[in-house]
Amino acid sequence: MSTRIAVLGLGEAGSEIARDLVAAGADVRGYDPQAITVDGVRPRGSEAEAVADADLVLSLTSSHDAMTALDNALPALRPGTLWADLNTASPGLKVALAEKAAERDVPVVDVALMSPVPGKGLRTPMLVSGQAADRYVELLAGLGADVAVQPGPVGTAISRKLLRSVFYKGLASAVVEALRGAEAAGCADWLRGNIAAELAGFDERTVDRLVDGTHTHARRRADEMAAATDQLQELGVPARIAAAARDLLVELCESTPARLTAVAEVRTDAPARYAKQLVGHLGRRLTWQTDGDTSRAAIGDGVGTVVVGDGVLTLRAAAPDAETLARIQHVLGSHLERFGQRNELAVVWGAELP
Repeated sequence: MSTRIAVLGLGEAGSEIARDLVAAGADVRGYDPQAITVDGVRPRGSEAEAVADADLVLSLTSSHDAMTALDNALPALRPGTLWADLNTASPGLKVALAEKAAERDVPVVDVALMSPVPGKGLRTPMLVSGQAADRYVELLAGLGADVAVQPGPVGTAISRKLLRSVFYKGLASAVVEALRGAEAAGCADWLRGNIAAELAGFDERTVDRLVDGTHTHARRRADEMAAATDQLQELGVPARIAAAARDLLVELCESTPARLTAVAEVRTDAPARYAKQLVGHLGRRLTWQTDGDTSRAAIGDGVGTVVVGDGVLTLRAAAPDAETLARIQHVLGSHLERFGQRNELAVVWGAELP
């Protein structure tokens, strides 16, 4: 007897996979809320009707509808029927599906489609995890599917895919944003060639250099990405990726271990006014990022911070060495004292308490 497979969701991916399953000799029934039909696939009127006599269920509904599809199918699922979720959903959602299906003694496997389905169909590389992963391989490998088991519980396979997506989709977004800026600046061809040349030389050593260099030079690069963000905005291009890179680099600056720090709490009736004056004046030479009452700027290899409080203006300095720390203290302190000279403001630095 051929394997009875229910395919839920007959969109672009579901249709191609269902069509290949039919060609491989499987007994396929399918359901799609849009009433899509595929040659050779037995149409069913609901999720419950489609899964009632299935040995294997392939859910390709979309992550938004994955739980709804299971809820609708659950009353008709026979204990032991294998439910495979092929949607690109979070590991948490995959785990929730498994927990829900366990109420009916229905095992769930997490399947990650590792490349686009169009043109490949059932031959799309799949990574599967969960206790019933070997059973999924047994059912589909004989039909021509390209399946590899990822050891681990449900959620492990999709976790691998999504972590990879952070890089691939993040890289694509960075390229798109950079080229938008280059088009506005009139140098798109130059930047396109530069990007292609850089990507062509990537290897494992490149990854090490990117990671090590980002941590080592976070302060300087934070300032550079702040300037890049400003340029995109000046060109009328929304700076989403550049701003995110800037914020990450600033965070790395602040979390770098073994830093020297100092703090000065200056009592004043006008902390907000002095902060605005200080940041505005130093903004001619420094690039500040302001979040609420806190403003930060990279100063050399260190970070200077200005915080507006209730009746107090707090200055913070953080640096990898004493010379840079002293420079930041001088830049922030001397300017604030000059602005507050009439009110006799005095900046007294001390060690920051842990």
